[in-house]
Amino acid sequence: MITTPAFKDRKFAILGLARSGLSAARALIAGGAEVLAWDNDEGARAKVADIATIADPLMSDLTGYAAMVVSPGVPINRHPIADKAKAAGIPLIGDIELFAMARPNLPPHRVVGITGTNGKSTTTALVHHLLESASVPVCMGGNIGLPILSQVPLPAGGVYVLELSSYQIDITHSLACDTAALINLSPDHLDRYDGYEGYIASKAWLFEMQSGKECAVFGKGDADTKRVYNEVLARRGAEFVHSADPQWVTGQAEWPALQGPHNLQNIAVAIAIVESLGVTEAQWRPAMRSFNGLAHRMEVVAERNGILFINDSKATNAASTAPALAAYPRVHWIVGGLPKTDNLDECIPNFGHVVKAYTIGEAGPLFHKLLSPYMPVERSEMMGAAVHSAAAQAQPGDVIMLSPACASFDQFKDFEARGDAFRAIVEAL
Repeated sequence: MITTPAFKDRKFAILGLARSGLSAARALIAGGAEVLAWDNDEGARAKVADIATIADPLMSDLTGYAAMVVSPGVPINRHPIADKAKAAGIPLIGDIELFAMARPNLPPHRVVGITGTNGKSTTTALVHHLLESASVPVCMGGNIGLPILSQVPLPAGGVYVLELSSYQIDITHSLACDTAALINLSPDHLDRYDGYEGYIASKAWLFEMQSGKECAVFGKGDADTKRVYNEVLARRGAEFVHSADPQWVTGQAEWPALQGPHNLQNIAVAIAIVESLGVTEAQWRPAMRSFNGLAHRMEVVAERNGILFINDSKATNAASTAPALAAYPRVHWIVGGLPKTDNLDECIPNFGHVVKAYTIGEAGPLFHKLLSPYMPVERSEMMGAAVHSAAAQAQPGDVIMLSPACASFDQFKDFEARGDAFRAIVEAL
């Protein structure tokens, strides 16, 4: 694990003992800290009962504590732990901030931080793959893969590649990334912020934590990202701030796991990142072909009778579904779930690619009404019915795509379970 003598003889409270909280508890204790930990789940508490004091920080005296470590899932804009920490005069932090505290004691290294509304995981995994292919010691963490504190420290010259959600950035205060990237922006998670501007400010904080001489990379696909780019450019200058233009990219057709216009932007950002770290085109270009992509993100599940089945369950909003529809000319679109908004406006420019839509889940009636003026729509309700009906109607060369534009929680525990169900149904065909 990653730890540091900086934790020694200091007291930390932890709220939330899932993956990141559990790794934080173990790293702090390994570093000599005293830890008070709590989770509402008794089983989670049991995992640290032998190494930490088990008590609810809301009911505890936090005088003398160094920080309150919270899970990114804790809504700090409305959870009472924020007022508790403020009253105690201690910062709210997360495991990424603990990693930042540990950096001075790690072998010389660099850190990449990648954020954005959509495409973070694909871009992070692609950067990891390109660095690994160039024989750079690298690990991937943050909002993807293993928690960063639970990973083995890299040798000198290594690169830590971190996917960072806005929730994680909110509770990080001193992570000066050697290269920080913002892929794109669109409204999301607004229940956690004071409007869309608050969400944008959260993402922009990643660049405020840099000293000013590290590299900053921005996508070029939307006005809000361009606005943050221009603000950072005005402060820091073109030597350190770069706009990743998809027009630079050639050869996408040869990279099977990176199709679609959204992936073109992801590719451009990833190239700008790895080149900022010294990787040359002669190194990254051959590696593009061998990138396999991520499960549930434009994942090719199967091909049957000339028909492709695509699992894009990770598309939980219209902004992430829109480029998926643009990636193929004839799509049988399985759409629906727990709606985040009452429209699919961002998808409208690509409705011409849809042969037929099959609505599922709680959004079914709403989406049937929204889509019927544009295309044939079938009220399927359940995933199995949608897949079987689409398979019966599709022709060779068509694509059957699950890209729900919705959260999954009406019928599934998460988007992974939804994608796994789609895969299992397709395999049963």
